[in-house]
Amino acid sequence: MNSDSESLQNHLLAWVLADNVDTHEQNLVQSEGIEGADNPTKEAAMSKNGEQDLEGTPQTFQLGEIPTVQERFQAVLKRRLQIQIENHPPLFPWESQLVEYPDCVEERSLALGPAWGWMAQQSKLSLPIPLPERVFRELLEQCQALLTSSLPLGAKLVQVVEGFFPNESQTLNDIAGLVLRSTYRSVDALGTMPNIQSDYSDLKPRQQMALSLLAAKQLLESLTLPVSPSQPVVEKQWLTSAGPLTLRVEYQSQGQVTQLHVHAELPAKGTLKLKGSGNRATAKSSTPGCLSVELHCPHPNPIYTLEVEFPELDRKPLLFVINPTI
Repeated sequence: MNSDSESLQNHLLAWVLADNVDTHEQNLVQSEGIEGADNPTKEAAMSKNGEQDLEGTPQTFQLGEIPTVQERFQAVLKRRLQIQIENHPPLFPWESQLVEYPDCVEERSLALGPAWGWMAQQSKLSLPIPLPERVFRELLEQCQALLTSSLPLGAKLVQVVEGFFPNESQTLNDIAGLVLRSTYRSVDALGTMPNIQSDYSDLKPRQQMALSLLAAKQLLESLTLPVSPSQPVVEKQWLTSAGPLTLRVEYQSQGQVTQLHVHAELPAKGTLKLKGSGNRATAKSSTPGCLSVELHCPHPNPIYTLEVEFPELDRKPLLFVINPTI
């Protein structure tokens, strides 16, 4: 792709991300203008009520004004009920007397299981604004589910994100094409990305699509370890809540024999599981530090998977795919 075409794609993606970013602010200004404008009817009503309150004289009602009397009676009754509830608060079925509960509970009492430890990796993504944890978590789960699929990258991106935007397949396909052809995957390109001040939830749907697709693309790249005879060694790092996980994969192919060596720097005690060609190898460490695992396969396999388990960080392992090319 020539520079003009690539520049056009970058501008298109930047337009999608920056599309009416300040619309929310404009709406706020207009809303404030409307609320701050003079409202003669409202002021007249307030003035009339104010005069009635200041007079302090009882009002008399005619026989045809029964609804007004009923409204006043209901207001007095409601107020007396509120006072009674405040003086004698109701109890829960399990309470025999009034009990004061703390405003918050210590995190330790809520830790019924290991916390989700993969969220820290988001700080390594090249995005203009962070994603909510629920969005990042869903994107990561979908990326891992499609990691070993033979689908093209563009189709994978759409499938990863489409759960957030049902019935928007065509729009997702269009924006995914821009994401694939853009240079935003480069950290150096961050300076050219639009400055979005809004939160993810305040963005328009097209902007949310673009950000989600960008994040999905970078997650898939972070979870893929491509090796080949010309590039037999590859390193990747994934940031966890306990610290960085560093992986180094060495690939050797001699005839029909393939050898894979995985060296890991673990931030916590964990397990490595390497699988491929019907074979598997496992290594476990009870402390943080170095851990290695290797696999010898009689026939080259198109895909190998590496599972990294940290019981203290998450119940589910983090899945990587090793994709050798000949």
